[in-house]
Amino acid sequence: MIGLEVHAQLLTASKAFCGCTAAFGNAPNTNVCPVCLGMPGTLPVLNRTLVDYIVRMGIATECRIAPRSILARKNYFYPDLPKGYQISQYEEPICTGGALTIDLDDGSRKRVGITRIHMEEDAGKSIHDQGPDTLVDLNRCGVPLIEIVTEPDLRSPREAYHALVRIRQLVTYLGICDGNMEEGSLRCDANVSLRKKGTQALGTKTEVKNMNSFRNVEKALEFEIGRQQGLLDDGARVVQETLLWDADAGVAIPMRSKEEAHDYRYFPDPDLVPVLVDEPWIASVRQAMPELPEHRRDRFQQELGLPRYDANVLTAEREVADFYEQSLRALEASSSASRENLAKVVSNWVMTDVLRVAGDRSVPVSALPVTPGRLAAMIGLILDGTISGKLAKDVFEEMLVSSEEPSAIVRRKGLVQVTDSGAIAACVDTVLAAHDEQVKKYLAGNEKIFGFFVGETMKLMQGKGNPKVVNELLRERLTSMKV
Repeated sequence: MIGLEVHAQLLTASKAFCGCTAAFGNAPNTNVCPVCLGMPGTLPVLNRTLVDYIVRMGIATECRIAPRSILARKNYFYPDLPKGYQISQYEEPICTGGALTIDLDDGSRKRVGITRIHMEEDAGKSIHDQGPDTLVDLNRCGVPLIEIVTEPDLRSPREAYHALVRIRQLVTYLGICDGNMEEGSLRCDANVSLRKKGTQALGTKTEVKNMNSFRNVEKALEFEIGRQQGLLDDGARVVQETLLWDADAGVAIPMRSKEEAHDYRYFPDPDLVPVLVDEPWIASVRQAMPELPEHRRDRFQQELGLPRYDANVLTAEREVADFYEQSLRALEASSSASRENLAKVVSNWVMTDVLRVAGDRSVPVSALPVTPGRLAAMIGLILDGTISGKLAKDVFEEMLVSSEEPSAIVRRKGLVQVTDSGAIAACVDTVLAAHDEQVKKYLAGNEKIFGFFVGETMKLMQGKGNPKVVNELLRERLTSMKV
């Protein structure tokens, strides 16, 4: 029985309760002020954008948005928490009772319940590896977070992996979090317990922390399930505790006994008024939201005729889906081919070439020199017969280092496709005459060798021959030889 607690750092310009910047990467202890440092006499003021963002996530996960919610103090003492408490929500969170749908490896889908989504501020950062003393960086104090708590509906580490992938996809689509686990802007803790099949009583749960990648979430849960299974098989008892995942050692190390809610002594923050979200506010947030990935994927299949695999790949990230649709619209404006044909051609180029280069360079597709407009212009040259698909690969690579339009690259490099049947026929005859043994094998019934003739002809023409005309003339010549 697995449930996730996911913290997403929000992309607001300022912190949750003061005007300090929420930017990542500045010098330690420079993004601070008396409010986020908890100085006596200071008063917090709630960031309205934080509420907008959590309402977006609540709508996207089918939650009930509370018309009235309370901010509370979560009390604990730690060096990186100067106030001695964290502003959070407890008894009256803003979002409750939602669900998200995850795609499993076998192609099926599963709904996972969302217990609550609440807003809170981040704590600072304790640094233990820069000398004998613990150092504290308070830049992160007060940075706005949302915590997404799932029901214990997940039944395997792989399901937990897919749930976290889905949450990351949603927060990045909504533009509320960059989803970067390495920098800590998306952090996941997991609660896990075991019970015997056929029973309803929940087992003792443990919490696993410090999982800084999707794969580590899966590995840590595999380890902890195995550990608990071993204890239960030996007749021992599972202790409720919090464990830290050590990715290098591949083990989860006990950190402390797991706290209960009463350990934090929650009470309403006396310095903050209740948060009131009315229907007009919810409606305005809903209207400003982008199309969600699941809806976009279904639309790509239904309206554009894309295979399910293509639609899944293209909508995994909002930026890729935007790039694809912009490329398709630009191509549609200049081509008379059917929309479904154009949709598939553009899909192939985005999935194989655009995503390959973006992955090799570790950059988003928006950072590539090949813009949607330039990609559409290049595909247009294929469709009108100016270049072949093979030559287009060369043009695409040149577009990565040159700002020229594709047509200019084609002219400069002399890549215009040869469509003249007389010129192609002369090359076909040369190839057939030079490979008499292969011709005899083909005429004897070995038709698989036909591809050899196509390759040799294209090689002779330096890849500039129109593939369709080459195939047609080769078949004509070889058929006439059979008579």
